[in-house]
Amino acid sequence: MRRSKSSLLAVAVSIGLAASACSSTKHTTDKSGGTGGTSASSAGGSSSTGTAKAYKQGGTLTISNEQGQTWPCAFNPFNASNNVEANGFIYEPLVYVNTLQNAKETPMLASGYQWNADKTQITFTVRDGVKWSDGQPLTADDVAFTFNLMKQTPSTDLYTLWSGAGLTDVKATGNQVTLTFKQNAQVYFYQFANLVTIVPKHIWSTGDAAAHPDTWPNEHPVGSGPYTVACSPNNMDYKANPNYWQPGKPYVTTVEYPAYLDNQPANQDLASGKAQWGSQFITGIKPFYLNKSQDNHTWSPPVLNVALVPNLDPSHKATSQLGVRQALAYAIDKAKVSAIGEDGQQPPANQSGIVTPTFEKYNDAAAVSAAGYDKPDLDKAKAALASAGYSPANPLNLTVIAVQGYTDWDASIAVIKDELKGIGINLTASSLTMQTYDDKLYKGDYDLAYVGQPAGGPTPYYELREWLHSANTAPIGQSASAGNFERYQNKDVDKLLDSYATASDAEQVSIIKQIEGYLIKDVPIIPVTESVDWFQYNTKDFGGWPTQDNPYAQPAAFNFPDNEQVLLNLYYKPAQQ
Repeated sequence: MRRSKSSLLAVAVSIGLAASACSSTKHTTDKSGGTGGTSASSAGGSSSTGTAKAYKQGGTLTISNEQGQTWPCAFNPFNASNNVEANGFIYEPLVYVNTLQNAKETPMLASGYQWNADKTQITFTVRDGVKWSDGQPLTADDVAFTFNLMKQTPSTDLYTLWSGAGLTDVKATGNQVTLTFKQNAQVYFYQFANLVTIVPKHIWSTGDAAAHPDTWPNEHPVGSGPYTVACSPNNMDYKANPNYWQPGKPYVTTVEYPAYLDNQPANQDLASGKAQWGSQFITGIKPFYLNKSQDNHTWSPPVLNVALVPNLDPSHKATSQLGVRQALAYAIDKAKVSAIGEDGQQPPANQSGIVTPTFEKYNDAAAVSAAGYDKPDLDKAKAALASAGYSPANPLNLTVIAVQGYTDWDASIAVIKDELKGIGINLTASSLTMQTYDDKLYKGDYDLAYVGQPAGGPTPYYELREWLHSANTAPIGQSASAGNFERYQNKDVDKLLDSYATASDAEQVSIIKQIEGYLIKDVPIIPVTESVDWFQYNTKDFGGWPTQDNPYAQPAAFNFPDNEQVLLNLYYKPAQQ
């Protein structure tokens, strides 16, 4: 199944020259000092270092998430091909930032931080009393080492902090670490505080780890996180870390993560209760899964867009015309695509590009409605297409590329194909292997592409900059892997995106709404559905799950560092009796 931001190599370029914003400027300090019990209520907690009810340890939790391959048993946090199995479980960030709760912060390995006046320097206080899983102390030197390793070996700098964010220096003094940037760096906080996980200097400064930190498999990882791991190709067996710095945690002592080669057995294990934590699309989820047990539940919050992406380069005569793009946007019944293609589990998107309700305060629904994009309108679609010289009598033939095996995408494209036929567009679907699809998408070798951005963040700015900033595109034939696959270039949009970094919270909302105006006017992409964080969970033996009422983390097992927050809140009910 598709993975989200944290597990794809594309996230390495998601920041690139593009700043990713954290709208909050608050100074976070952990009042508990990490010595208290912690977090979860039966519905789940919002802080991994709080003082809520503690639970007795016990239980074995099984994760069901089809990967299409056996496990490589590699746990290198600097390798985007396998770091999803390491980060969150074994390695931790300095601060957790919650996309679903307006960038709410939870101190992790840093007990606090402080910016200087112009946001060019940030000093983290490293938490006292933290040990690595081998018993050695975690110090500020480990934190500084981690960031400096990324400078020494650029391929480990997955978020291009040194080359893109302007990081110029990292130094440790006592229990503090100071990061210095060449410009205001607040917009990069989400990357360096939340996505970068800290590694032990005494492991990574010697031997093969030091010689090849980007490719070293790290088969027996030493981390500060809640679990240690033993791995075979068919299963990863995570055990509670006896040296974990939050006393009594994790409450669940064992986590099994089988390697599923196909979606069907993974879904069967979820439906039967053999697995309790699912992170994948289930066709007909109500009869297949929810109706099987009153303990089976689902909640998959929307976080990104899945869009029909037109090639805007002039070499593609049809899709580079505004009338054609407007026709596509007017004709597609997004609610129908959602209902049929995604089984109603992914909401319909809107032409503003704002994912709702997750980022509702940024959404200019009135502007979308005024432009006529709030519902399908075939008459407007036909008129727009006629302005470009096409009609049912003179149809336009287009091909859309998609990823082979994404059955929900196949179903969605089938709905779109049927809708476009009525206005004079004949759509042909081309299902490609992931490697071929990526190559064509990045190099601009397509008319239309069905695309889900792999990376996001705690405000819409993250995704919109990937889609729209001209720094993220490239000429046809060259790679535009940073996210502007459609080759959109607009200096006014670039200026708006660039101004976001130093804007106030209110100004940032205004900037996003102005950018929405260009999405509506220029139609560089056509958002179709809202990509969700797939999540199924069983409450028979386990409590503490994130829910719609308590979205303390993105709930999919493949999302880090959110997965750690879930693991730190889960508890085994029979052990409490």
